[in-house]
Amino acid sequence: MKTRTKVAAALAAALLASACSQGSATKAPSGEGGRTTLRYFTFSAAPDHVKDLDAIVAAFEKQNPSIDVVVETAPFDEYFTKLQTSIAGGTAPDTFELNYENFVTYAGAGSLLDLGAVGGDGDLSAYAAESLNAFKRDGKQYALPASFSTVVLFYNKDLFEKAGVDLPTADWTWADEQAAAEKLTDKKKGVYGDFQPVQFFEFYKTLKQAGGEFLSADGKKSAFDSPQGVKAAEWLVSKVGRTMPTEAEIGGTADYDTNLFKSGKLAMWHNGIWQFAGLKDVPFEWDVVVEPGDAGKASAVFHNAVAVSSTTKLGKEAYAWARFLSSSDVAASTRIASSWELPPVADQQVLAGYLKDPKPANRQAVFDALESIALPPVIKRQQEMQDAVTKELSEAASGRKPVPDALKAAAAEVDALLG
Repeated sequence: MKTRTKVAAALAAALLASACSQGSATKAPSGEGGRTTLRYFTFSAAPDHVKDLDAIVAAFEKQNPSIDVVVETAPFDEYFTKLQTSIAGGTAPDTFELNYENFVTYAGAGSLLDLGAVGGDGDLSAYAAESLNAFKRDGKQYALPASFSTVVLFYNKDLFEKAGVDLPTADWTWADEQAAAEKLTDKKKGVYGDFQPVQFFEFYKTLKQAGGEFLSADGKKSAFDSPQGVKAAEWLVSKVGRTMPTEAEIGGTADYDTNLFKSGKLAMWHNGIWQFAGLKDVPFEWDVVVEPGDAGKASAVFHNAVAVSSTTKLGKEAYAWARFLSSSDVAASTRIASSWELPPVADQQVLAGYLKDPKPANRQAVFDALESIALPPVIKRQQEMQDAVTKELSEAASGRKPVPDALKAAAAEVDALLG
């Protein structure tokens, strides 16, 4: 299962690993007849979507007969080590894929080309505005959003109906979720009302929902040791042992929450849309809704984008490929048909096929979540920051520390990392 914690751990391992060999290529360069060879490096295509990417490449080359796109792939846990090594060694690919956290690092290091300098007419209206803005720095567009996935609230309709509890709506607040979770929890039957991990990735989002900020405006100091931070942390911690299992009950079991929901023993579940495919055949009715908020809505959205190397000699060609891969009808329809994440396009008609899929019925929630995005805070020592916050939240969840003390300790550790 692709989880936020596993993705973060894999990223940390990759950034600390030693240099690896070049990724595999799905097509060899030709360079014949005056054709230009353009290199593209990706982690999300392999191993399941290489053929899908090849189809997009073929369509692009048909429209751009003077350009050959050479695709190189690497698994996620090796990808950023290889990319970092190639950039340092002066052999960077012309274009490459970045997730949001790494985009911030690479843009700050001057490794990315300002796409406005090679963007032709500059019309980027095809993209959803919030996704596009995520890849801007200092008013410049340094990457184009290529795909996204959101976190939503899954719910077991059968459990709600049996308990006589009203189904979740987009207007729900934390209080509504808590009241429903308490009614739905039946520990004697092993049924829990809610599941939301007590960790960094949930905290920064709930902090935003509570109206708080993780870092100061200048990014030089932590800001989450605040009344809003305490409220957010207490919201997460209050569920443990009450409407969701304790750490002891989970016992370190992998995919505990997934198995609990699939077995019909979990009423509400905070998780990502990548879970949709695995729930097609569960023996109960389920649906999704935008996650409840407090002072406001805020949804975790995981973006991947296409960037262009600042050292490429093929800026215009690279930009054309980035535009095609991230916003063309061919790319969008290919992603939707193959469940290869989702294209962040503004035209909802492009996504009609995705919306028509009957499971879950409320797929519109996936796109409604984009209206209030909570992007993860990013610092140079990212993994250490994530681990520090999760560690202190776990202390609070287990009852070993009061929430205010845990946040104070976490803030001190984050400030030390920033310093």
